[in-house]
Amino acid sequence: MSIAVGGSEIAYDDRGTGIPLVLLHAFPLDSTMWQPQCGALLSMCRCILPDVRGFGRSAAAGPHTIDRYADDVVAILDAARVERAVIGGLSLGGYVAFALWRRHRDRIRALVLADTRAAADTDEARQRRAELAALAREKGMVAVAAKQLPGLVGRSTRENNPALYDAIHGMMMSATIDGVVGALDAMAARPDSTPLLPGITVPTLVVCGEEDAITQVKEMREMAAMIPGARFQAIPGAGHLSNMERPAAFNHVISEFLASLVYD
Repeated sequence: MSIAVGGSEIAYDDRGTGIPLVLLHAFPLDSTMWQPQCGALLSMCRCILPDVRGFGRSAAAGPHTIDRYADDVVAILDAARVERAVIGGLSLGGYVAFALWRRHRDRIRALVLADTRAAADTDEARQRRAELAALAREKGMVAVAAKQLPGLVGRSTRENNPALYDAIHGMMMSATIDGVVGALDAMAARPDSTPLLPGITVPTLVVCGEEDAITQVKEMREMAAMIPGARFQAIPGAGHLSNMERPAAFNHVISEFLASLVYD
């Protein structure tokens, strides 16, 4: 299904019943990366899976900002008649989750922050994003995927699960150039969310793949320590896309967290 919002058509899936759980995908993937979670969690959750502008089935029309992506999620919640939801985000999805906390915290029941960071980009990181955007414009998604994919998964996945590696590559190839460039600009311009961390007052789960070379365990553990009462869990044998690389372990951690919300 899709809704018209902010000059674009934003697509999303809405499955199951129970506690509403919004899962926000990584860059440069789409909502299908969450299929391992949907299958496992539908017995306890209503899974709402948006595609960010320019990814999956969503149109690429701008503006492309992290705040705009967050407002798109709220529009989906309104259309789905969901007052408050658990917001889960991985990487780019985590940046959107922080924007939701900054702009729409009354819509958040709890947070799941996976393989992401609160800090803004460094000058070096912004330069890398600009170079990747230029590569996307000049040589297309084949070149972007070749550059990005090796760092998105851990060593264990690269060595032992080539089928998953190929599936992630296929997902990346479906992204639009406008969506990729827009998201790179949005991520480079996002504000520092670190000051928000001590003021997060909802139950929060922080998850990180032990082999994540992008948002490393030490950094994410420190981020979790700044959030009052947050739980931290490392996933062995997983890189940056921990939910796809070790789905059973990821699902176990998130299902325990969701079950605990009944008693909070």
